[in-house]
Amino acid sequence: MSSPLLSAAQIGRKIEHHWIWQHLDFELFPGERLAIIGPSGVGKSLLLRAIAGLDALQAGQLTFHGQPLSGFSMPEYRAQVIYLHQRPALLEGTVVFNLQQVYQLAIHHPKAYNQEQILEYLWPLGRQLEFLHHSVNNLSGGEAQIVACLRALQLSPQVLLLDEPTASMDESTAQQIEVLVNQWQQEDSSRCCIWTSHNVKQLQRVTDRSLTLTRKPQ
Repeated sequence: MSSPLLSAAQIGRKIEHHWIWQHLDFELFPGERLAIIGPSGVGKSLLLRAIAGLDALQAGQLTFHGQPLSGFSMPEYRAQVIYLHQRPALLEGTVVFNLQQVYQLAIHHPKAYNQEQILEYLWPLGRQLEFLHHSVNNLSGGEAQIVACLRALQLSPQVLLLDEPTASMDESTAQQIEVLVNQWQQEDSSRCCIWTSHNVKQLQRVTDRSLTLTRKPQ
């Protein structure tokens, strides 16, 4: 069996003096699609943020390719483990401007914007070249999430963290996001994704197994 791409050993997160979760262990292997499930307020988003290196842990250790996160620079790590928020922040301007600007970050050199790749992602979604020239101010919430997803996927991360990415979308647009992520993962069998969603049927479609978080007693 292959080695885990990402693993957690006895990790814990607390706010003030209250543990949200602790003694948490899991492993994510190449090609896996993992769901994080549990009731609202149990800390699913906090777990994704910790995995992304956005929030500090108060206990335990995360490792990536067998190395503690402390062994990576955060830009280096976040280029490989990308967090997709349910309310993405886009820059003023067009869709293509948002897709191109990420390559201005030093960590993504010498990668470059590849319009052909983007069009291949857009085609199954029923969108063409003209979509790239739309102003982000005129996009629906679902379209803005598609842009954020494209912006992440074009960077070829190894792990994609999807935090309620289709919340408040209609079913058709939500399934377009699912198609997009699935297409990205099929390009490289080692790529992984971790989903949170309140839509149980969606999680059954897009993930292979689950990690359940339970509410800690006060």
